[in-house]
This record gives sequence, structure tokens and C-alpha cells, in this order.
Amino acid sequence: MTPEELLGTRLRDVLDTMDGAVAEIYQDLGLAGFRPRYTPILRLLAADGPRSIRDLAAATGVTHSAASQTVAQLAKEGYVVLVQGRDARQRIVHLTEPATAILPVLDVESAATTAAVRELDAELPFPLSDLITAITEALANTPFHDRIATHLKPTRATDRQADQAPARRRSHQASDAAVRGSGGT
Repeated sequence: MTPEELLGTRLRDVLDTMDGAVAEIYQDLGLAGFRPRYTPILRLLAADGPRSIRDLAAATGVTHSAASQTVAQLAKEGYVVLVQGRDARQRIVHLTEPATAILPVLDVESAATTAAVRELDAELPFPLSDLITAITEALANTPFHDRIATHLKPTRATDRQADQAPARRRSHQASDAAVRGSGGT
């Protein structure tokens, strides 16, 4: 298989490698079981105060569902509590004392991780952070689904799926719009 055919696998491997290393650092720092995806939410809450899950999703560039799942895990581990907002459907996320207590450790880890990313960027033909921004913008302009669809060769299977495509496309575009509206991370 070509590198292009394995792109998704390779991207997941890079992310798993980097996230795994950060998780190991958390363990080294006494935070066994702490997950890298917790840090942006806890640091946002520390900087800006209580926020809705929707606001956290937008600020971190993830879907509402992903933010909600992360907040649920943080609540289960005692790092946040959820309080009903003005609207009964809205939940406001607040830091707990255990979360506040680990913020200095998260700040140290974040500074070290940022320095390591800069070091990695210096070894690459172009900065990884710039590449991620360019990919995000290109996919916002033309969603990956649309890019693939233009290269599909018609078959009976794709003909049967054609009636369902507009609904799927609207769903992908809504997800893409949510990410674009978040301003990224």
C-alpha cells in the first residue's frame, strides 16, 4: 500500500504516539490515569471560569459530543462539577478543589510539551502546527467527503447510496461548520 492509502492509520499512529508520551509524563508527575484531553478543558476553566459544555467544545475545537464525553469523565474523576445553567438543558462546568490543586502540574507539563513541539517543529520540513492549520482550513473549504465523492466511480452500490448522500453531506457540513466556528485550538 502507498503512504497515501495508509494516511489515516499513520495520522492515528502519530497522535497515539504523542498522546501516549504525554500520558506517560502525567504518570511521571504523579497523575497516573490522567488523560491528555483533560488538560485543555481544565486550563480553560481555570483561565476563564465556569463555562458551558458548548463553549468548551467551541474553544477547544472539538464536537459538543466529544467535549461532553470528556467533561463526563472529568466529573467522574472529581475534577469538575456540573451545575444547571439558565436554560434547563444547559450545564455549566466548574472546577473542583482537586482540579485546582493539580493546575500547577498541568502548567509545568504544558510548558514542557510546548517546548518539545517547538523542538519537533524545528526538525520537520515545516512546522506541524502550521500543517494542521492548513489542513483544517483546506477541509473547511472543501470537506473530505466531497473530495472523495468526486473520485468515486459509479457502481450499483453507489447508485443506491445516492439518495442518502445529501443527508450525509448536510451532516458532515454541519460538523465541519461547528469546527470552523470554534476557531480551533
